[in-house]
Amino acid sequence: MGNLVRHIRQSLSWKLSLGILLMAIPIFALSLGILFSQSKNNVKKEAMKHAASVLNTTMQRIVRSMEIVQTATDINDWEITEHLDPDSILACSRFIVMLNGHIDGCSVSTEPNTFPKYGRYFSAYTVREEDTVTTVVEEEYEYFEKVWYKTPHLLGKPCWVVYYDESDSLALTLDGMLASYSKPLYNDKQQFIGVISTDLSLLRLSKTITTETPYEDSYFMMTGDEGRYFMHPDTTQLFTKTIYSDADPQKNTDIFALGHEMTTGKQGCMSVWLNGEPCLVNYQPVPGTNWSLALVCPERSVLKRYYRLNYIIAPLIIIGLLLILLFSIFTVTHAISPLYKLADKLQRIAKGHYDAQIATTQHQDVVGRMQNSFAKMQVSLSNHVNDIQKINDETARRNEELAQTSELAKEADRQKSLFIQNVSHQIRTPLNIIMGFAHVLKESKSSLPEEEAKSITGMMYHNAQMLDRMAQMLFDSSARGTTQALYANKNEEVSCNEIANDSMMFIFEHFPKQSIYFATDLPDDFCIYTNRSYLMRSITELLYNAIKYSDGLHVTLRVSEFGSMVRFIVQDTGPGIAEEECSHLFEMFTKANDLSEGLGLGLALAKRHIQNLGGDIYLDLNYHAGCRFIIELPKLH
Repeated sequence: MGNLVRHIRQSLSWKLSLGILLMAIPIFALSLGILFSQSKNNVKKEAMKHAASVLNTTMQRIVRSMEIVQTATDINDWEITEHLDPDSILACSRFIVMLNGHIDGCSVSTEPNTFPKYGRYFSAYTVREEDTVTTVVEEEYEYFEKVWYKTPHLLGKPCWVVYYDESDSLALTLDGMLASYSKPLYNDKQQFIGVISTDLSLLRLSKTITTETPYEDSYFMMTGDEGRYFMHPDTTQLFTKTIYSDADPQKNTDIFALGHEMTTGKQGCMSVWLNGEPCLVNYQPVPGTNWSLALVCPERSVLKRYYRLNYIIAPLIIIGLLLILLFSIFTVTHAISPLYKLADKLQRIAKGHYDAQIATTQHQDVVGRMQNSFAKMQVSLSNHVNDIQKINDETARRNEELAQTSELAKEADRQKSLFIQNVSHQIRTPLNIIMGFAHVLKESKSSLPEEEAKSITGMMYHNAQMLDRMAQMLFDSSARGTTQALYANKNEEVSCNEIANDSMMFIFEHFPKQSIYFATDLPDDFCIYTNRSYLMRSITELLYNAIKYSDGLHVTLRVSEFGSMVRFIVQDTGPGIAEEECSHLFEMFTKANDLSEGLGLGLALAKRHIQNLGGDIYLDLNYHAGCRFIIELPKLH
């Protein structure tokens, strides 16, 4: 095995062949991926069309069943109003069920005390059970509040309602949920006398239509205006749960979108995650009702045959790649065979055998041209002009580099002088203030008022802090300053929110009346490993500049996560920075102008500190309301 690996490493033909194979694999994989993706989309489209066709057929069957119920009810209700007596009502109820095999039950319920013989309640009920039809007078119960009685009474017109058979009046009832066509009854004086309600068992209807589902594990479901299940393969969810039950509004937006489409009576097709798997759902409203019927087809069932192709395609891919490799090896070996001969000649020349002749060739391909070039090179070995010319060129280049270095040294000396002048000026100003106030305190023969003394000491303290800040910057700018403390400890565990608050507290010592808006997306115990002192110096430098050069009213410090990084964002609503100055912003000794306060080291040192801590600091060029500086540091050590 080791010899084979060594042979491959030393063999150019193998390397080129493997290179060709490595280039072919992504192209091959991309082509297959596009093909598979397109095929998958086509299969889905065809599945949607097929499912829509099945749904239309099923809807026609449901509508036909509903029309039979409506027709049977509409053409027989006159007999009840014409012959309003218990026997006629019982006979009419039985007649409707007997002559219509799609009807599962029919009840005729009257207003209170319609028939004194029966007292307050009278309800005739006929039910179909297997091969028998039974008609009875229901036991007394408060049916006036039932949805199949109350709804048509309130609407004053026929309507479809769905309710769950609670078996509260008879042992003789239908099982499960019922779709009932309820119609109010009026006498010849247009007085409301009762309701005729013809039942259609949704459980039996569901069993009938689910035998014609287009795919394995596909199923029908029906919902009402609130998304409540009227038809579902899981009977425990009927009437008790809605399409929104157990769905998270944040994570299951597709389910809520589907529920909205169905409850608002729309028709269409959607891809939705149901029960933890992607499904294709075709839906359309049931005419004459506020219900919606949907056909749910799991993608694994729709794409079952499509996935089987993987077992055929995978071996074909492997065989194809092996054939490409073998063909590449044969082709490359044949193409570069002259290179092996040329390599032998060059090895002899490298050992000092300059008499070894390299033959020329008539081939004009890359290998042929290279062979002829080496032949010419051998002839020109005795000519040292090229070597001398190279030496001259090298000497000229080095002279030019020396001239550039000299210019850089002069510029550095000029910058040093300017910097020393600037430092002297910047230190002299606060020092004069401190000395002046100290002289006032010394010469004061009587005690100063408390407010004036407090103001003087405050000014002295503020200028002393400015001197300390400049001294710290000068130390940091030195080689020792960047190595001594920063590199001594870069693994302190630092709370992001705590160091942000500490930085603001430090700023408030300089600007006690200043307000800074602080916002964080991180918990208080969120920590990073860094150097606390240098991170705090960098944050306070940005806050100091934000207050100093902006309107000082809208300074914000925000802490947030960004991928694997933690961000400290400082922004203000000041005049911003001119575009031409942005490229020099983080250079040493750079200031807005020569008369502005400071040494021109703040931002440069802040960037150096953050980069040494493994992060970066930059100006957000997309923010135009002022300045926004962003510090990014890695979250992990």
